[in-house]
Amino acid sequence: MSSSCLDSLSQAIHKKLHRAVANSWQRRNLLQELFADVALEVDDRAKDVIVKKEEEDVISPVEDVEGQLCFYDVLAEYFGRVPETNGKRILEMIVQMWTQSFASNIFALLFHKWLFEVQLDNQQVLLRCSAALVQGATNVFWIDIQTNTRRFHSLFRFLLQDVTLVPDRLNRIPVQAQRDMFLLLSRFMLFYNAAHKMDSFLKHCPPFPNALLNGSPADIFVTELTDQLQKLKVEPVLLHYLSEIKVLQGMELRMTTSIRLKTCLYSFTSPGGPMYPTRAVRHTAWEALDLLFPVGRYPRHLISVFFGLLYPWYWPSSCWNLLDFCMKAIFHSLQRVLLSIWSKTVKSKLS
Repeated sequence: MSSSCLDSLSQAIHKKLHRAVANSWQRRNLLQELFADVALEVDDRAKDVIVKKEEEDVISPVEDVEGQLCFYDVLAEYFGRVPETNGKRILEMIVQMWTQSFASNIFALLFHKWLFEVQLDNQQVLLRCSAALVQGATNVFWIDIQTNTRRFHSLFRFLLQDVTLVPDRLNRIPVQAQRDMFLLLSRFMLFYNAAHKMDSFLKHCPPFPNALLNGSPADIFVTELTDQLQKLKVEPVLLHYLSEIKVLQGMELRMTTSIRLKTCLYSFTSPGGPMYPTRAVRHTAWEALDLLFPVGRYPRHLISVFFGLLYPWYWPSSCWNLLDFCMKAIFHSLQRVLLSIWSKTVKSKLS
């Protein structure tokens, strides 16, 4: 995408922000429209231009463009390219509307690279921008969770790989913002399939003033993760978390953190309130619980069966699921026996 085209996009963003500043009664709708525009996926024709690297004025926001590419990827690279000039007018108008909803979302999408390229001498401005980045990133990541998509995965990947794991960049923002970012990434790491980076992530944990209460970085990570699990309402996302949580196996945790995690997982294994988990969620939670806490596995299942008897309205479905499981197991066993007999018969005839 040429610089002239990006300049045109910047001017369009500037005009919409100018309208939002001038019209307070339309401000929320205009910011919502602008957020939707910058989060929009780039179509194939524009993507063909973006990924071309033989032209000097082409912006390629990632080394390997994979999956969906959104306009905020391109614009964030453009604003971070020359931080002293690009996007300055846009940023000034966003600052005027900090308290408006969607303002922090737009800032996080457009200026997440700019913040780590520019030198801000005013510590108050730096703290405010850092807080807006964390708040905006939190909001857009939750949009992904609610829709079970990964539209903002590139933002998460930048904050994790290019900021948190790079001390020189991480130290550009205040310590409080570093802590908030660590907590933020802890909540969404499993959702964005970044569990393989967990060891490096924990090693770069910033200092927490109440570390004696929270424990090690692993304890802080698991605490945030359990809080996240209890907030999830989208079944496919919850199943994804529960299936990915196996990466915690073998992690050394404080007893209070371990009990917290065990209680959280156990709450998903029983039908009824307050969670009302589906059968798929209950089975996945049992698998995670048995894997992470093998001691006491059978007593837990026995207690679960006992409490299941307290919900008689679940008996018909439980009996049907048990019957269905047994029928399928018998069918697969007979199928294996018949295939074995058939293969032996064929071999005897050939011999």
